[in-house]
Amino acid sequence: MRGKLAIILLIVFFASPLAAQELTGTLQQIKKSGQIRIGYRVSAPPMSFLDKDGNPTGYSIDLCKCIVTEVENKIGADVKVKYVPVTAEGRFKALADKKIDILCGSTTKTLSRSELVDFTQLTFVTGASLMTLKDNKGRDSGGFAGKKIGVVKNTTTAVALKELIRETSTDAEVVLFNSTKESIDALRKKKIDAFSSDQVVLIGIVLKAHDPMNFVIDPNVFSFEPFAFAVRRNDADFRLVADRVISDLYRSKKILEIYDKWIGKFTGLRLPIFDAMIQLNATPE
Repeated sequence: MRGKLAIILLIVFFASPLAAQELTGTLQQIKKSGQIRIGYRVSAPPMSFLDKDGNPTGYSIDLCKCIVTEVENKIGADVKVKYVPVTAEGRFKALADKKIDILCGSTTKTLSRSELVDFTQLTFVTGASLMTLKDNKGRDSGGFAGKKIGVVKNTTTAVALKELIRETSTDAEVVLFNSTKESIDALRKKKIDAFSSDQVVLIGIVLKAHDPMNFVIDPNVFSFEPFAFAVRRNDADFRLVADRVISDLYRSKKILEIYDKWIGKFTGLRLPIFDAMIQLNATPE
């Protein structure tokens, strides 16, 4: 009889869902507080931005909403979502200081940044490009020699732009700004001749602008920018929840619905590199 009881107890133990086991790290914190804090950039369309009613929206926000649903399943309780605006300069510190639980936006995954945070599966892939005003003759046969190019500081685009200028020996001045909005304002006022950012971010800016025909985006890119969500380091259980959601979106192809909603219906065909990213990150269960 005791032998049968021991077998039954073992079966019950190993059959218990993972959600019933002790929660750790961010998941434990979310369970205790009943709240998940999502960090986002307020002006990085179509990845994350504020809609006409002032609510966070965009491609990355939709992905994070899917992650929130899975977090609720994991901890067995509903959670309140608190959106916390962050800057390019302070976003990683916000994670380390536990002001946010996940960084949801247009953050490029790099090895050096992995010393500060952990990254999920890739969520998007793009490259840095340049945008000018249609009536700006700044880029002529001499390229951007002697011109001013704006870029948001503390971004991978800023690093790539400086490297491009160095490699091509272009006599151009890099002007650093605190935000995309500040950069676009300077471009409109012709304080700079061009603005550089991830191409998909530039597309989002044009789509949101009241005068989209006044901008010209260079079709070429000069860097490789793999986007991912950032979470606190050494928080494997929470990161795994996010990775499972992202991988499932790729395996089921539901990611294409989100892509078409925010990007595809405006740009037409998907870039082959995006389809390759889906295949490479559709990790099986």
